[in-house]
Amino acid sequence: MKKRGKRYQEAAKLVDKSKQYDIAEAVTLLKETAKAKFDETVEVAFRLGVDPKHADQNIRGAVVLPHGTGRTQRVLVFAKGEKVKEAEAAGADYIGDADIIQKINDGWFDFDVIVATPDMMAEVGKLGRVLGPKGLMPNPKTGTVTFEVEKAVQEIKAGKVEYRVDKAANLHVPVGKISFDNDKLVENIETIIETIVKVKPQSSKGTYLRNVSITSTMGPGLKVDASSFM
Repeated sequence: MKKRGKRYQEAAKLVDKSKQYDIAEAVTLLKETAKAKFDETVEVAFRLGVDPKHADQNIRGAVVLPHGTGRTQRVLVFAKGEKVKEAEAAGADYIGDADIIQKINDGWFDFDVIVATPDMMAEVGKLGRVLGPKGLMPNPKTGTVTFEVEKAVQEIKAGKVEYRVDKAANLHVPVGKISFDNDKLVENIETIIETIVKVKPQSSKGTYLRNVSITSTMGPGLKVDASSFM
């Protein structure tokens, strides 16, 4: 059993582990339990009633949070022709070609998200071996394989987050910083819960939202009552 620090133990005393908190109440308490000396990231964690081994239940997608995540994403775009100008105008940090593909193969990863036009995927696909394990491979489901380069880059810069269920049917999404106004955190949390409910697979049986909780980087988790979203 991992031994927790004194600061965590003090914060955990404020949390009733048997209770499902209203979202606004949970956010207020979350701020009281966030004791780190840096601006902690707030995350929503889901335990879903799905079986990711079935393709239709392998939930994956992306959503633009109304108030962003508090973090500026560095965007790399693989495009050619007119789409290069579109990427530049949209504020892409890097625009890729064969040189950048080689740089990535050599271990360069100074970016957070890759957007690629479909006609570049044959080349980008060669990076699957290095990008796949890091979760950086562009994917049409998350809107990162698209000819709508300008829209894709602008959404990522505005606070688009990707979500993907893991093998154990858990899903984790960052929804802001502890320094955000309470109302903004609540709205971001509500947006991601609504999104996950909307993508419920028809083949999913039983309870879908088995557990929803919020946590800060160094703080204890708080269970959230998400029954009103179903």
